[in-house]
Amino acid sequence: MRQVKTLGLLGTGVIGGGWAARALHFGIDVIAADVKPEMEAWIRGAVQNAEGALSRLTFAPLPPKGKLSFTTDLLAMARQADFIQENIPEQLELKQRVLADVSRVAPADVIIASSTSGLMPSDLQKSMVAAERFLVAHPFNPVYLLPLVELVGGSRTTQATIEAAGRFFTYIGMHALHVRKEIPGHLTDRLQEALWREILHLVNDGIATTGELDESIIYGPGLRWAGMGTNLIYHLAGGEPGMRHMLKQFGPCLKWPWTKLEAPELTEGLIDKMVEGTQAQAAGRSIRELERLRDDYLVDIQQVLRKYNIGAGATLRAVEERLYNAAAESAATNADAPLRLVETEVRPEWVDYNGHMTDSRYLQVFGDATDALFRRVGIDDAYRKSGRAMYTVETHVSHLAEAKVLEGLYVSTQLLSVDDKRVHLFHRLRRTRDDVIVATCEQIYLHVNAEAGKASPLDAQVHSRLDAVRAAHAHLPAPEQKGRYVGMPRA
Repeated sequence: MRQVKTLGLLGTGVIGGGWAARALHFGIDVIAADVKPEMEAWIRGAVQNAEGALSRLTFAPLPPKGKLSFTTDLLAMARQADFIQENIPEQLELKQRVLADVSRVAPADVIIASSTSGLMPSDLQKSMVAAERFLVAHPFNPVYLLPLVELVGGSRTTQATIEAAGRFFTYIGMHALHVRKEIPGHLTDRLQEALWREILHLVNDGIATTGELDESIIYGPGLRWAGMGTNLIYHLAGGEPGMRHMLKQFGPCLKWPWTKLEAPELTEGLIDKMVEGTQAQAAGRSIRELERLRDDYLVDIQQVLRKYNIGAGATLRAVEERLYNAAAESAATNADAPLRLVETEVRPEWVDYNGHMTDSRYLQVFGDATDALFRRVGIDDAYRKSGRAMYTVETHVSHLAEAKVLEGLYVSTQLLSVDDKRVHLFHRLRRTRDDVIVATCEQIYLHVNAEAGKASPLDAQVHSRLDAVRAAHAHLPAPEQKGRYVGMPRA
């Protein structure tokens, strides 16, 4: 299958807008196709609304944003896309017809995926040309923040298609879960539907309101589910013997008449209860306001889980590692200039009470530049897992100009010296718009054997790579701020 540089969206709507925002954020161009011309304004608004949360999800260096275009010609989109994601209404005959039409003009090496939440891939690919390149790729709203995508192949789908689709979705920061057997509703929706049926019964029977039922989730199991699924949580419930003891102790409860497998009839009275309950929960907030609230806490939860390398946090950490490594490999290496290692901007949450970038964020950005250099020469996660690491010994930051919110910034790094144990760096943080130096940072790092707890010689190959950078920088003039002490006059 071909490398994906352009994603084609077959239909827009909420899910299509989410796909667009995620793909664009990871540097993929998007051609959105919808028969309704008014959907162009809608999808551009959806992408703009998602940008705030996406910009806070990771500090890793991202590629340049992709470009969004729109057309009402579905077939024109299919001729230009490297990967097609279908998002039209959940009507089997409609999907079959449109997918068949698109498959006749899309090149045979272009994967076509459906976002369907419940239809079977074998039914959808029935009339397609080159049906072996079709699969279901079912995401979750908001697509631009929730990483799960269920990959389901049909009877004619090849394993190569599943694997290639998985690589693409992983590239744009998702967790690709291969559903090995097709089944209506796939996996996650079947689990959600079971909970949903119980909710409808409890509301219909007057036992609880929608708000009370949501509280029963968000203050209890919902918090656990963010990092551990039901099965692992129940394994913990069994104590040291684990799941076997849990099933022995609580299994008999499954015979009790707790649950109701059949959903209640959706009478007008039940519908009114559901609407009134959720409107009360919304408390006058618009859908866009609630979306931003949801996005904010989803970003924070994923960043917390990233610390522990579990759940969605593990997916975020993995894509960050790739982004950091890619940035280090592609950093400018012009021998006549310091390395340009980090491109960023002052995010709204980075500013202090004066409206300027706060002190801790300077250290973060300079640290990102140092990490990029170290990754470039081979000091990465694998190196650190071997028990060796670089420890900060000294840091001196000089603040020279203002950095205000949304100001574009970049860091250039000069390697002043390196020996078998020490690395001496000098960073310059500049404003992108005028190249003015905002701050400088001088640092000394010491190579340490973490297990022995003492300084140790650098790996020979790493030392050689660092020395090559030092040699390339040897002709550069020494920075004026080098060796400054606190309070030294600037002149």
